[in-house]
Amino acid sequence: MIRRNWTREELIIAFNLYCKLPFGKLHKFNHDIINLAKLIDRTPSAVALKLVNFASLDPELKKRGIKGMSSHSKLDKKIFNEFHNNWTELLLESELLLEYYNEKETPQNNTFNRERKIFGKERIIKVKQRVNQHLFRTMVLSNYSENCAICDLNNSKLLVASHIIPWSKNEKERLNPHNGMCLCSIHDKAFDVGLISIDKNLRLLLSKEIKKLNKNSFNNFFVNYTKKDLNFPKKFYPYPEFLEYHNDTIFLGA
Repeated sequence: MIRRNWTREELIIAFNLYCKLPFGKLHKFNHDIINLAKLIDRTPSAVALKLVNFASLDPELKKRGIKGMSSHSKLDKKIFNEFHNNWTELLLESELLLEYYNEKETPQNNTFNRERKIFGKERIIKVKQRVNQHLFRTMVLSNYSENCAICDLNNSKLLVASHIIPWSKNEKERLNPHNGMCLCSIHDKAFDVGLISIDKNLRLLLSKEIKKLNKNSFNNFFVNYTKKDLNFPKKFYPYPEFLEYHNDTIFLGA
């Protein structure tokens, strides 16, 4: 059997899935990996290995002793860096590629050309809305195993993919999963208005204003969680500069 090199398009689709799965599920028996393997005419083992290769390139995982595999290619590294330098455009492209591959019976015999207008403007707008509304949430909740980073609540209906730097303040980082934390509705709202913040060591910070709450509410929802480490993300660790922005600009102060 002739070994077929991975194309840029296949790697972009694979990285899209890498963003959606927690590190512990990057294996050949995962149904999402099996489905992607069928889509791009690869084996589940090959797709799983490629996702683990991406993990090996993540400096945040390396800091925590998670090394992944060391067999990544130059193109793997190029795609990894492209995403980290331009999340918005690459995530949109990856979702468009998924649609393109899903509509082709033999995708390996077709080449996706970003300059060619395969989809109409309305279709692209719909995909972009899906990326903005759903893909960021999927990445962030998966990154925290669908648990609030502060209180461990694990009902997805009550969880929010909270932006560290607000959506309106930095267009470039809107879809960057390093700019997201999984929070329950209460902690998301408190974080959004600056009543609480998170330091670079992922410890909860409480504002003077929130300390005015009645004792039971203050203890049950906030002060009890200052005594424990927050839930660490599985892959996309919040960038310290994003947390620093929140502390300096949004947090109301201790």
